[in-house]
Amino acid sequence: MDLGESLEDEQKFVIYKYDDLFSESFPLMKEIRRLGKLTDVTLKVEEQTFSAHRIVLASTIPYFYAMFTNNMAESRIKEITMKEIEPSALESLINFSYSGQIRIDNQNVQSLMVGASFLQLLKVRNACADFLISRFHPHNVLGIRMFGNTMSCTHLIQAAEKYIDQNFTKVSQSDEFLALDFDELIDLIKRDELNVISEEVIFEACMKWVKYGEEKRASMFPQVLAQVRLPLLSPQFLADRVAREELIRSSHQCRDLLDEAKDFHLMPERRGLLQSFRTRQRGEFISGQIYAVGGLASNGESVSTVEIYDPHEKRWRMGEQMSMMRSRVGVAVMDGKLYAFGGFNGSERLSTVEVYDPRKNIWTQGSAMNCKRSAVGVAALNETIYVCGGYDGVTSLNTVECYCPKTDIWKTVAPMVKYRSAGGVAAVNGYVYALGGHDGLSIFDSVERYDPVNDVWHKMKSMLNRRCRLGVAALNGKLYACGGYDGNSFLRSVEVYDPIKNCWSLVTPMNCKRSRVALAANMGKLWAIGGYDGETNLSTVEVYDTETDEWSFVPSMCAHSGGVGAGVIRSEKSFLSKT
Repeated sequence: MDLGESLEDEQKFVIYKYDDLFSESFPLMKEIRRLGKLTDVTLKVEEQTFSAHRIVLASTIPYFYAMFTNNMAESRIKEITMKEIEPSALESLINFSYSGQIRIDNQNVQSLMVGASFLQLLKVRNACADFLISRFHPHNVLGIRMFGNTMSCTHLIQAAEKYIDQNFTKVSQSDEFLALDFDELIDLIKRDELNVISEEVIFEACMKWVKYGEEKRASMFPQVLAQVRLPLLSPQFLADRVAREELIRSSHQCRDLLDEAKDFHLMPERRGLLQSFRTRQRGEFISGQIYAVGGLASNGESVSTVEIYDPHEKRWRMGEQMSMMRSRVGVAVMDGKLYAFGGFNGSERLSTVEVYDPRKNIWTQGSAMNCKRSAVGVAALNETIYVCGGYDGVTSLNTVECYCPKTDIWKTVAPMVKYRSAGGVAAVNGYVYALGGHDGLSIFDSVERYDPVNDVWHKMKSMLNRRCRLGVAALNGKLYACGGYDGNSFLRSVEVYDPIKNCWSLVTPMNCKRSRVALAANMGKLWAIGGYDGETNLSTVEVYDTETDEWSFVPSMCAHSGGVGAGVIRSEKSFLSKT
């Protein structure tokens, strides 16, 4: 047939592509193997044998590719003896090489993961790890983590540790916890990331562990107790529970640790000398949901709106709104609940309190404060929430009242030295600090701190700048003060106080000027939320990384325009058993 070839025609061609060739060929290879045709290698494990095609194994399993293409002896012999893998796992993985599918269940997941690791089938290995992660439960996660360690599977280890951190209270009640050896226990209880309501949980877990095998473990107990952060326990718990424990009373080393904790509470002036990992709060690097509460709408009016930011999903969503409009509201979190104190509803200052329970997703009315307060500073310390200063509609306040959620009782404590409205308040190292603010006439750079043991306020080293309407938060044993207003300018500067060195120093300023800014510590970072730049109420949010000394923007709030109160509720998500 003459197609009229020419020079131009010779340069033209067509590529035919049949997309289904591979998907149709592999099932046929599987059938040929089932019939025992054309197989050229037999794999023997224990007393079982499996026939297969070298070309299929080499093209789908990295281990066999290396074996059959690198002139190894196994590339020429008919029968190959396998070790380090169970027969059932090898059979499943050979079938996977022909079909691309594998069944993973509770009975075979560990042997499959071992076999997939041996054969270098990383995607199957990761699928097994994901299956185990989906089956995490307080009573199996320690064993799964140990298995992940033997497999050197970082993905599984990290997921298990995150689960343990978030669910330590329940994990510590498991048989696996009681079966931990000494080194495993120490590695666990020394973690900063453990998310516990109080250090009491750690103490009780350690007591349960040592008494489970007291005859052998009693001699190890002083080293175990040294990892418990006794100074973080309340004086009452130290006296009523710790000091009465016979294992502690009979050990000189344990009594020394108890004395250190008592000194921390009884001699606050020496706390700078007692700084160690035992005085460091746990959970600062745990991920939490950030709640932006109340504040202002774009038209400047007070709102009852609540927004919630998920740092993993990197987005804001609307939360359950309060019953009252509140701007300049004080916010604190205790025992997994969020408290909103006072504020301004657009016409009057409030003494009312609302409490949000994330488990029930409802706000309820709490016991009201003794005074009306807006532009108020709030901090949670031990089992008490301190509400400091503010503005009652007539004057700036120096009064301080504290609330105990367990007893639902308010009481008045020693007043501050200064009358402080629009100041910042935070708790660190067993003290409550009050920073900046104004008294209606002057804006302060002054700082004072409250000693709850002796019920007294002491003047501390002043900030480098005068600030009211500032954001204040504690992180890693230090105090951070950001933004605010100094009487002339709206500020973006940020400074940090080191209680041990007793000095303030500047760090990188924020990207935006922000007065009325809310500052929250979460995931080991600081989150500056909203504010006012002198012209506009802000919905923007930026995050400070203490390691890089840099601020970066994250998604802005959807429904707020500054003036919010902020609190962080630690995540309580857990991977429940699906078995």
